[in-house]
Amino acid sequence: MSQVDDFNTYREKMNQRLMAEDNKVLKRFFSLDNQTYQDGALPARTKELLGLVASMVLRCDDCIKYHLGSCFTMGVTTEEILEVFSVANVVGGSICIPHTRRAMEFWDELQEREEK
Repeated sequence: MSQVDDFNTYREKMNQRLMAEDNKVLKRFFSLDNQTYQDGALPARTKELLGLVASMVLRCDDCIKYHLGSCFTMGVTTEEILEVFSVANVVGGSICIPHTRRAMEFWDELQEREEK
């Protein structure tokens, strides 16, 4: 199994587990998160790129993977991703470099899956 498959499988499994508990606050938070990334004054694509920058600066590898997957699905190019990485590293500093490496590896895997 690939790291993309591992991430997506685990995320889906645990989201289902959390939602099965029927906790009103968690359900509302997940809904708010989903609604935030829908088209509005800013297109969903732009919001995903912003989410990716924020996730990199906050150094959340799971969030980075999620936003990379969404960006990939939305047709974001490698050149655009590299510019996002640049912004994140300027804002977040050199501590973001390890996350940028892992993000590039995940992005490369997304692209390799597309080529197959």
